Formats: sequence, C-alpha cells, structure tokens
Amino acid sequence: MGTAVGGGKAVPRYVQIADEIVQQIRAGVLGAGDMVPSESELVDRYGVSGGTIRKAMVEVRASGLVETRHGKGSIVKARPPVRHRSSERFRRTHRQEGRAAYLAESAQSGAEAKVSVLFIGPMEAPEDIAGRLGVEAGTQVLARRRLYFRNGTPVETATSYLPWDVVKDIPELFAENPGGGGIYARLEEHGHVFVEFVETLQARPASKAETSELALSPGAPVVHLVRDAVTEAGRVVEVCDTLMAADQFVFEYRIPARD
Repeated sequence: MGTAVGGGKAVPRYVQIADEIVQQIRAGVLGAGDMVPSESELVDRYGVSGGTIRKAMVEVRASGLVETRHGKGSIVKARPPVRHRSSERFRRTHRQEGRAAYLAESAQSGAEAKVSVLFIGPMEAPEDIAGRLGVEAGTQVLARRRLYFRNGTPVETATSYLPWDVVKDIPELFAENPGGGGIYARLEEHGHVFVEFVETLQARPASKAETSELALSPGAPVVHLVRDAVTEAGRVVEVCDTLMAADQFVFEYRIPARD
C-alpha cells in the first residue's frame, strides 16, 4: 500500500516511515552517532520499494536530526538538551561578564550555539503583548525576532517586544548585536534595573509553520514560553515570546519554601 488513512487524509507511506525513524531518534532508540539502517535494510523491514525509502530519508534529513556522510550513510546527530536553570540564567553577574543566557547555557551543555536575527524594527503591539506591557493594543513597540541554532539545528525562536519610549534613546537595541550581555545589559545601563523575570510555559503540538521553522516532525511537541522582564519601578520593559523544540530543553526551577 502506498498510503494510509489518518484524520480523514491519505498519508503517504514514505511519510509514515520517515515519522517512525524520526520518533526512534527522538526517543533515543537511535542515539547520537548511530547509523540509520541502510536502504536495503529499510526496504526489507517495511516491505516497500527503494524509491519509497529514498523519499522517506529526504524527510528524515529535513528534520535536521541526521547528517549524511559520503560512503557511510546517515548518522544521528548529537543533540544534548540545554538545561534552563530559572534561578541562575538571568543573574546580573552573567550580564556584567558579557554573557547572554542562551549562549552561556549552550556552552555549558557542550553545544555550539548561533543566533540569527530575523527582524528588528517598529511594529504594532499584538493585544496579548500590549496587555503585558501595559500599553494599548496597536501601540508602536520595538520588535526583535531571533532564530537560535545549536550544532547547526534550529531549536528556538524568540521575539522581544519593548516599549518605544524605553528603547528610542538606546541605539544598541536597534542593532543586530546589542553588545555583551545582550539587551538586558543595555537596559540596565540606562536605568531600567530588573527585579524579577516572570515566565509562563505551555506545552502543545507544533503548527505546520513551526515544524518547518524548527525542523521538527509533524505534530512534534513544543514549549511556548512567554517572559515578562520587570524593573524595580514595577514596569515590564520587555516581553519575550519564545517557542522551543521540547526535546531540546530541560527546565529546572528552584522554588523557596517560605512561610
């Protein structure tokens, strides 16, 4: 059979096979450095043609989970998770040392990190973001959208929204590289000293666009994290709307036991 029926639509057999291989990688059945079974082995396993397997492997490679080496076949990439330590990642000492949170955390996990800036400029604040910033929906804010990579694989997107009256006199915030310590360091240098960061997390399946942007398999889980950066004056001067590949991050929270 070339297709199967699921959710009212015919799913090509090669897509089913690709999804199964991707899930084996995500579950650790195929670990980092392991060889994906050869074409002939997959033909025997699934009882399909070589053409079907080759189409399936195109999908697997598109997931970003494997790399193909000439003469060797496809090998599972190493993708150690980044550990988010809520009580550590936004310490002022990190900013003073010129370290942004994501790059520092990736380095601790032994991964090679890269940040690609997708957009910087004015935009109208979406209703939910405006509510968090304490402004009217549609008010002009500065948006900074980034795509984060680890070992060459996209793992996270993040868009920061900042009030225009706060950023208009801080030219570094309009640059791709705002300097050591990132935008939080620049904000504090201009008197917006942080007292806390409030994060809300929600796990859900990725949308079609999100699976493409983060090189995920269809329906893969993501973590939607929204963070408010609150100053000593009680004002939220940044809202960061982040989408993360769920299998790429471990979240650790330290919660004081208080009366």
